[in-house]
Amino acid sequence: MMKIVGITACVAGIAHTYIAKEKIEKAAIKLGDEVKIETQGSIGPENVLTPEEIESADVVLLATDIGVDKSRFKGKKVVAIPISMVMKSPASVIKKIHEKIGDPVH
Repeated sequence: MMKIVGITACVAGIAHTYIAKEKIEKAAIKLGDEVKIETQGSIGPENVLTPEEIESADVVLLATDIGVDKSRFKGKKVVAIPISMVMKSPASVIKKIHEKIGDPVH
């Protein structure tokens, strides 16, 4: 089990930001992970990650098509991908993250 935190943000800040959040959460939970995803949409940040949540996370997933401030994640393992990858295959993304940090999914 991994603890994943992250951010989703698309260019328009509307549909894909929120759909990607939902897809990541469903895929991670299905694989037995803990997950919290912050959205940076057109109405501003929602479900904002706390410093404690970031600190206790195993990995930070940035599924974004726009620049986001990464300074909060200094010292953490960060995986940055285009939001389209999450839209197409969220389970594959989560499994790849497990492989990258040496915690393979069985």
